[in-house]
Order: sequence, then C-alpha cells, then structure tokens
Amino acid sequence: MTSTIAIIGKSGSGKSTVTYHLSNIIKNKFKDKSILLVDNDLTGELSEFFGITIDKTIYGIRSGKHEYNTGIPSKMTKQEYIEWALEDILIEVDNNVDIVSSSFVASKECRCPITKQMNDALVKLVERYDFVIFDCEYDLKYLNQLVDYPIDTTLLISNPDLKSIDLANKIFENSNKYASNGQFGVILNKVSDKNNANILLEGINSLGLSLLGIIPEFKDEIDSDEFENILKTVYSRLNMPQG
Repeated sequence: MTSTIAIIGKSGSGKSTVTYHLSNIIKNKFKDKSILLVDNDLTGELSEFFGITIDKTIYGIRSGKHEYNTGIPSKMTKQEYIEWALEDILIEVDNNVDIVSSSFVASKECRCPITKQMNDALVKLVERYDFVIFDCEYDLKYLNQLVDYPIDTTLLISNPDLKSIDLANKIFENSNKYASNGQFGVILNKVSDKNNANILLEGINSLGLSLLGIIPEFKDEIDSDEFENILKTVYSRLNMPQG
C-alpha cells in the first residue's frame, strides 16, 4: 500500500528542501522500500538537489511535445501509450528513489480524454511505490489537477511571520477538501526568534491548525545532518509507517 505525503505552501518557504531531506529520512529508515518524488512545483527546484535538470515532463507528454528516447511501440492503445511515456520520463536519482516532474497541469474542467487517461496512468504509477512525496506548487488543488489520489499527510511549510500564518490559513482552506481525512499540519521554517515562535504558535492554534515542527534559521549553508535530525522528530509525529 502506498503512503503519500504532500508538501504545500507559498514559493520560497522551503518546500523543496523539506521534500529532499524527508526523502532521505524515509530512504534511510526503510532501505528496501521504493520512493517516488513528484515535482509538482513550476520552479522545478527539487531536481537541483540531486544535481540534475529535468526537461522531460508530464506536461510534455500531455501537450505532445515530449521527445522519446526510443521508438514508439506499435499497436498501443492511447492509455498504454501514456503509461509507457511516463516510464520514459522517470529518472532514478538514488537506490529505490525516482523523480518525475509535472510542470503545467490541466484544469479538471477540461473534458478532453487525455485528462482522465493521464490521471489513470499517474494513479497506476503512484501505486507502484511504497512512498510518494509530492512537492507542490502551492496548495492541494493544483496537485489534484495533476492526479486525484488520497493524501495521507499534508505538510504546510510556512515562513515565521504573522502574514505568512494568515496565508497558511488560506492555503489550508483551499486545500482542505482535497485532504480527505488525512493528517494536516504546519511546519514553521527559518525560525530565528524563539519568542516570536511562541506568538506564531498562538496564531496557528487560534486558526485550528496543528503545528508539527519548528525548523530554525541557519546563518550559513544548511547543515544537512542537523536539518534532518529536526525533520526526523517531525516524521515521528506523522501518521506514516514508523518502522
């Protein structure tokens, strides 16, 4: 059974950083499990953590602009063709860890057959993996436009100021109906003032949101070990397999 995590929030909040380090935690915790990273963020920054640039995307398949590595097999149905094309754009970035990038997505109001065909193909792809982490553009609505699949845990990454907390509440309201009955919590990122964190916690509680973790601001380059140690504590609070 596939366990799914969606990372949402405004641009610049640190979603891709959290996604990358969370995948490392899961990879090290469950060495025999498979992980799929879905870059649903238009910036495409997630691939940079692995030192690669992705130019073959799900949108490329949908729009007919994708160039294939091999010839297209004959006698395929359109559904089989889309599933085969998705295989072509998967990139292995580590043992048992693959990444795929969405780029632009289509509106659910689009009635063209490929919308359902792409969704069905992506559902099949997701269900092949033990863990799937979605690095989202903004909220769960944008992810739902890509693929309609249950999300077990949604992590909303927020900057440590009251304006960002207000925005987090709007993102939550936009995302809530797509979260089903899954876990939904906030991670405060880049926190430099503990007193301010207490004020922000009051704001988060007043909105009925759950704070799952606080990540401090790093003055220099992020210490990967320290960052992941903090994120391990966050992971222990998630409704996810714990080993």
